[in-house]
Amino acid sequence: MAGSSFGQVFRIATFGESHGGAVGVVVDGCPPGLEISLDEIQAELDRRRPGQSKITTARAETDRAEILSGVFEGKSLGTPICILVRNQDARGSDYEPFKDIYRPSHADYTYDAKYGRRAWAGGGRSSARETIGRVAAGAIARRILRERAGVEIVAWVSRVQEIEAAVDPLAVTLEAVESNIVRCPDAAVAERMIERIAAVKAEGDSIGGTVDVVARGVPVGLGEPVFDKLEADLGKAMLSLPASKSFEIGSGLAGTYLRGSEHNDEFILKEDRIGTATNRSGGVQGGISNGEPILLRVGFKPVATILQKQMTVNARGERVELMPRGRHDPCVLPRAVPMVEAMMALVLCDHLLRQQAVR
Repeated sequence: MAGSSFGQVFRIATFGESHGGAVGVVVDGCPPGLEISLDEIQAELDRRRPGQSKITTARAETDRAEILSGVFEGKSLGTPICILVRNQDARGSDYEPFKDIYRPSHADYTYDAKYGRRAWAGGGRSSARETIGRVAAGAIARRILRERAGVEIVAWVSRVQEIEAAVDPLAVTLEAVESNIVRCPDAAVAERMIERIAAVKAEGDSIGGTVDVVARGVPVGLGEPVFDKLEADLGKAMLSLPASKSFEIGSGLAGTYLRGSEHNDEFILKEDRIGTATNRSGGVQGGISNGEPILLRVGFKPVATILQKQMTVNARGERVELMPRGRHDPCVLPRAVPMVEAMMALVLCDHLLRQQAVR
């Protein structure tokens, strides 16, 4: 399972291809006795599923989750939990006309170069459909975080191209995020984002932007320096998502323009604990959580499949013209929100259980 597993104590391994029989995840390391709610898992999958609005792919999948193992009488057994989602609207034949053609900015060529063969229907494992397993496992991780530490995780679309929302990350609520189809809590800006995505879709093109995420209530002490620093694992998690291209924590790139005297977070006493007056560190210092909210930003490129003619080469290196087919998002951001939340939850849950083992 090299490359398909993630985590140390709370471990997951995803499986399945975009146009195969099913996709899913095996979760190992879940503590016994945890209430496992299929409705809770399904609610997160519904936020991720295709066909949910006019600005997402039209692929009609219900993404109904089935729990095959590891749960008895509604609670975890402490043994591996297998969750399966069957593919119901796969149309692999849509890809047959260009199965020997390398689509620009897709994983077609690199998978061929690495393995000598690939699942050309829908991109196989490189498809965002693989993230179903991550989101399902993330729902379990979120429950552990909530019950054991009171952690709350919320993500939202913060920017589409140059259209950027101005929100207080400490005040963003799930209800505000879910109040519109683009998942931006700034209602006025959300309308502009939706209009832009719809216009680009009508042109057969795609666009990108950023997703912000905050984890509130994270306890002090999570992270395993030096190679498993919390921000390092968070960076790996976010950059493993399809179409992700950048990762920032706290002040991110903007912090590189400041002096130390401007960037340092002053320590203060906050009620019954030590905290910081500002949070430019993004909740992590020295690779360890400091008790402040963890603030991340993930950048996503435009979806590689566009419904416009492009020049490329085939497997024989011959120059060919490509007119793609299939059903794809014009902008991945609205459906990336639950994916980002899931990866945040998986990392924090794994480090929480690791820290509890240490102490």
